[in-house]
Amino acid sequence: MEKAEIANRIESLASKSIEKMYLNDFLLTWDKSMDELESVFAVAEILRGLRGQNISPRIFDSGLAVSIFRDNSTRTRFSFASACNLLGLTIQDLDEEKSQIAHGETVRETANMISFLADVIGIRDDMYLGAGHTYMKEVAESVEQGHQEGVLPQRPTLVNLQCDIDHPTQTMSDALHLINHFGGIEQLKGRKIAMTWAYSPSYGKPLSVPQGVIGLMTRLGMEVRFAHPEGYNVMPEVVDIAKNNCDEGSGSFIQTDSMAEAFEGADIVYPKSWAPFSVMEKRTELLRAQDHGGLKDLEKQCLENNRKFIDWECTEELMRKTNDGKALYMHCLPADITGVSCQRGEVEASVFDRYRVPQYIQAGYKPYIIAAMIFLAKTKQPVEALKKITDGANPRFTG
Repeated sequence: MEKAEIANRIESLASKSIEKMYLNDFLLTWDKSMDELESVFAVAEILRGLRGQNISPRIFDSGLAVSIFRDNSTRTRFSFASACNLLGLTIQDLDEEKSQIAHGETVRETANMISFLADVIGIRDDMYLGAGHTYMKEVAESVEQGHQEGVLPQRPTLVNLQCDIDHPTQTMSDALHLINHFGGIEQLKGRKIAMTWAYSPSYGKPLSVPQGVIGLMTRLGMEVRFAHPEGYNVMPEVVDIAKNNCDEGSGSFIQTDSMAEAFEGADIVYPKSWAPFSVMEKRTELLRAQDHGGLKDLEKQCLENNRKFIDWECTEELMRKTNDGKALYMHCLPADITGVSCQRGEVEASVFDRYRVPQYIQAGYKPYIIAAMIFLAKTKQPVEALKKITDGANPRFTG
């Protein structure tokens, strides 16, 4: 990206109403206005352009970014660390097993103790249905109270790195990938995206990615085709959000129990396994009760049920049904690849291999999306802050 284009993108931010993002959290995409979402995309692209021009976008000389991962992660963990480092923050992971949480330390106390010099807290908590988003809100309320009481000199911004409801850093990265692939956000209107369940030889995959996709892509004016076998429902309130987006004049939302029907004429396909909503509810009960025997029985039942739909796989035959047979294949990764990572999975190896590079590019937007969320939350006047960065043009690397 040339410097002139970076400057134009910075100027375009001036017309956006984004005052509410300052000192605020980023938890759910549907809680943000379109101006706010579009500004995240714009700032992410600006930060990407600055790095390409070897210009340092550090707005912090010091400070801490705390990461709390209650589930395993590769892409999101390193994306969060990269984003914080890009802006000048030091990353510190909270290992709950090495903290005093096991000794009864409350959420409020932990949140304050880790936040004396923290500017950002990133949280991934997607294992317990009905708990992850609730936990994030409790942390947010705790640091807000700590700041108001004078305990914390600043109020850390929270970024949702995946909860039980939404995965905003993933879906915003997905959307930015589509924006660049199709040549602009306006080019997404009317595009057909098939968000479909796919077979996996494992169970218990979170609902937040499909929920996040249907909740965001409908707002971007896309025709979202949501396909899954009977019983593999997601949270009904998120389906209602997708439908309401369409009622407000954005995209369209179509539900079907046929993967082939969803792929027909699609511009984008996103085949991804997830556990049924009812299973995740039961799994949460068993996890909380530490009922290991019950969890094993539930897993056995679910895997048997999954096998009934082993033909829900993204194949070359299905891809030929898409728009001109050239739909963009997407996945949040890691995918269950037939004959590679498992015997039968979500996608044929030939399909995955053909779209491997685009998928890696898709994942590569996430550090910039996260950095943009932080940037807009920590700068009161982002346009002026970005101009100062470009005018100063401090080199990122001088070797």
